[in-house]
Amino acid sequence: MDRLGGEHHVDLHDAAVVRFEDCRPVRSFPSWKGQRNYPGLWWSATVGRHVGYESWLERDHAMLLDFDSQVTGFASQPMWLFWMSGGRRRSHAPDWFARRSDGTGLVVDCRPLDRIKPRDAEAFEATERACRENGWEFRLVGAPDAVQLANVRWLAGYRHPRHRVAAVVDRLLDVFDRETPLRVGAERVGDPIAVLPVLFHLLWSGQLVTDLSVVLGEYALIRRAEAA
Repeated sequence: MDRLGGEHHVDLHDAAVVRFEDCRPVRSFPSWKGQRNYPGLWWSATVGRHVGYESWLERDHAMLLDFDSQVTGFASQPMWLFWMSGGRRRSHAPDWFARRSDGTGLVVDCRPLDRIKPRDAEAFEATERACRENGWEFRLVGAPDAVQLANVRWLAGYRHPRHRVAAVVDRLLDVFDRETPLRVGAERVGDPIAVLPVLFHLLWSGQLVTDLSVVLGEYALIRRAEAA
């Protein structure tokens, strides 16, 4: 489906040139009383608009795609894949399509690994085959690492460009030119209440880096990305 909502049917190899990262979802994300999954919208700093999701697991992976500095655009369920199985037509709409800065495509399906039924497994295998033929990477993902997810979720609160205060950005990049504890560096720049939102925004945008496999705190070692 294109950005205006029109549907187009193309052969698999012709789909390799389609900008799926700009397409609208091929399905709606309805909600109803008693629903077990939680659909919603994620505002993406990467694309500057909302993208839909059907579950909190999909939301978590939308956030991780948004945080990935190699991803230049992504969209939720922008395509249907069709194939024949046992004489019957099957279809599947992958959860995410992402475009990387090198131009390659990434297709992501989100499913708790202990909840994959045989019919789902067939759909994921067909999607992986299609991706391989088109030169895209395919990932079937479950729950992310809890610590990394908590860190990225915190930084996501500062993803909006309003947190990019130019004068503070320059001073932070100066201070963290060498690896420095988070609190020490922030206090060198000024009042932490004013400085920390900018610091977290720079961590989100990748201009500052740290080890997100451990809990992000005041003693976390921060450095400028170019010095990594």
